[in-house]
Amino acid sequence: MTAEAEVLNELRRLRARLPQLTGALAASIDGMVLARDAVDAEAESVAALTAAALGVGQRLADTTGQGGFKELLVRGENGYVATYAAGGSAVLTLLAEPRINVGRLHLEARRSSARIAELVDGALERRDLN
Repeated sequence: MTAEAEVLNELRRLRARLPQLTGALAASIDGMVLARDAVDAEAESVAALTAAALGVGQRLADTTGQGGFKELLVRGENGYVATYAAGGSAVLTLLAEPRINVGRLHLEARRSSARIAELVDGALERRDLN
């Protein structure tokens, strides 16, 4: 199974654990879609915006002395957009209904982002060895 398929499977498992998710997207830190599960908005646009938000989040965390970027949560009138670092090469972005339990969202997303980091970083290491 390819890393892309494994990342997609992780997104699907995450959505099964959190039924209030309306979409899940894994992207590279430069805004390229790695895998997506039911992101109604244009996935490429969401990935690009995620990369831009990641840059701002990284700079804000660094400037304020908070350390490396871990996550970003945006609450809108119609729900949440949450972005989590997934290793040094990828990010996980989730779209959620307003009724989601935010604590559970963080718990499950942190686990999934760690798994995605393993998959993506492992695939990059294998590619570099070849």
